[in-house]
Amino acid sequence: MTQSKERAFVCMEGVGHRYDPTPGAPLAVQGIDLEIRRHEFVAVVGPSGCGKSTLLRMVAGLLIPSEGKVSVFGKQVSGPRDDVGIVFQKPTLLPWLSVRKNVLFPLKHKYGRYSRADEERTEELLAMAGLEAFADKMPDELSGGMQQRVGIVRALLLNPDILLMDEPFSALDALTREQIGFDLLKIWNDQPKTVLFITHSISEAVLLADRVLVMSKRPGSVLDLIDVDLPRPRSAATIRDPRFGELTDRIRKHIYEPEAHD
Repeated sequence: MTQSKERAFVCMEGVGHRYDPTPGAPLAVQGIDLEIRRHEFVAVVGPSGCGKSTLLRMVAGLLIPSEGKVSVFGKQVSGPRDDVGIVFQKPTLLPWLSVRKNVLFPLKHKYGRYSRADEERTEELLAMAGLEAFADKMPDELSGGMQQRVGIVRALLLNPDILLMDEPFSALDALTREQIGFDLLKIWNDQPKTVLFITHSISEAVLLADRVLVMSKRPGSVLDLIDVDLPRPRSAATIRDPRFGELTDRIRKHIYEPEAHD
């Protein structure tokens, strides 16, 4: 369902990008039109190499589109933004710093210092993520799922308006991945953000998101934009809901049987 311009927080209009500047070189993504409301959770799925991460990097201002434009609250994105937090596939924690100091590191790196208020917010976020008892632990003392939660907390410390997540759970086993998905939903409910979430997991996208953007094979374009009309809060019971199965099947058909939708 297309959202009105007035309600759009993040807007992509005719967005395309090519990594090779040679005239006539193929696009990685093309013709992307997308509007995301404030505090909406949008997941992006599609085949490997379809440009999912390219999309995320353009919203972050790390890439400038070759075609079209990306805007946030009506202002065109022309470079990296301070109001964007990014969580990557691996949390890249510094092994010589404690969990607490890893969370505070971006502030220390950017401003050379952090305040008592920053320390207090760090403690609040760690508690919200269930990590308060591990604040003084070193990264190698944590499980993979706990390390990824530290990465999420670190991204939230500056209270960004937009949270961009690039396959953040891909390195985790299935059980841990599902549990941290529920953890993320709790964090998002307690600290609402506009989320763009890249994933290869169809079921994960449906479980987490308000809408799912389904991309075609390269050059990536929009195959479908699906409203996830499942009630919140989501839980393990959501996965057993017949509607959950209908939505995941719809996405699978787009990806694995694209000719049926031409």
